[in-house]
Amino acid sequence: MNAFEEAAVEYEEWFETYKWVYLSEVEAVRKFIPETGEGIEIGVGTGRFSIPFGITVGVEPARAMAEISRKRGVTVYKSNAEHLPFQDNSFEFALVVTTLCFLEYPFQALKEIKRILRPAGKIVIGMLDEESPPGKLYEKKRKKNKFYRNARFYSVNQVLDSLKKLAFDNIQTVQTIFKNPDRIQSLEPIKECFGEGLFVVILAEVMK
Repeated sequence: MNAFEEAAVEYEEWFETYKWVYLSEVEAVRKFIPETGEGIEIGVGTGRFSIPFGITVGVEPARAMAEISRKRGVTVYKSNAEHLPFQDNSFEFALVVTTLCFLEYPFQALKEIKRILRPAGKIVIGMLDEESPPGKLYEKKRKKNKFYRNARFYSVNQVLDSLKKLAFDNIQTVQTIFKNPDRIQSLEPIKECFGEGLFVVILAEVMK
């Protein structure tokens, strides 16, 4: 079963059940989202991260998820992240939230994202850090989760190495979600760097 096709409604329910986890992640992403410029979300899902930041263009291969995004006002292109249907230098920034872990070729996807960004364009990556204390717990439970059982979690350093190989510059990171998500009942703090929090946001810039 493709969980993202067959259980899109259940996926949506997670954001209500774990409202404060979701809102904490949104606030961490907000630290790096440019205030102006045309953006795109790669792996837009149901639009839960595009909408808060006014992103109206997305890429999503799962039809059921894309339909929910469209109802929220996002123009969604059915495509894989490794082969984006856009010309070079099309966007000022790209948002990628918990998407790399589902890709067959994440490095190729990052290369494609760089291609569609304009000079000095920015990529904002939200990811679950497998080497954080909560990330190690997530990895143990991954096989029991219908959405994450086929995912491959990465460490932040692995993603940073890929960005550096692709000559991204001005790299920054913040982190949040320091407790078990079941215990979170208010906004989590946001700290610089990484290593403690489950959810890490990376900002990197295309060289001019």
